[in-house]
Amino acid sequence: MADTPTLRERARRAARAEIAATAIQLFAENGFEATTIDQIAAAVGISRRSFFHYFGSKEDLVLGDTDALGESVRAELEARPEGESAWEAIRGALLILGQVGGDPAERLTLAGLHHEAPSLRARHLEKHLRWQQLLAPEIQRRLGLPASTEADPRALAFVAAALACVDAAVDAWYRSGGADDPVRLFDEAVATLRR
Repeated sequence: MADTPTLRERARRAARAEIAATAIQLFAENGFEATTIDQIAAAVGISRRSFFHYFGSKEDLVLGDTDALGESVRAELEARPEGESAWEAIRGALLILGQVGGDPAERLTLAGLHHEAPSLRARHLEKHLRWQQLLAPEIQRRLGLPASTEADPRALAFVAAALACVDAAVDAWYRSGGADDPVRLFDEAVATLRR
């Protein structure tokens, strides 16, 4: 049972979950920028130093482990059926993003925080740039572009467009109060680009 997490790992996950839930509640009540790490640590009952054992920054509480998530999307993309077009493959891979996060109310709160905080928007852009580099090689291959050590600008632009469609869909879903279907919104945005 090598995949079974140890007691220490389970305790760490539980602590991270409690810190994140408390922080999201504080962000919802006070706003992201107005909430300090010291306030989060005090509400959870840990020191500021202990906070940094679990999270690198306040932004990480909202965005999560974007590098690990990007790796999951890449793995999904590479595992897609060989006959799928680049658009079908990236759509299928990006569907795992819908499995991330808590309940719909928490996801709605997190989406609202993205609108509110410039520092979150900046980190979100950094994530997109890393994901472009991460996903471009497989998209390049699926587009039939020549393999190279540098990502082809066309593959980078393709991934950037797909991620922009994700952002547009999430923004529209947020504005609908969570009532609209983000997958349908993504598909509509992609269909517009493909015309």
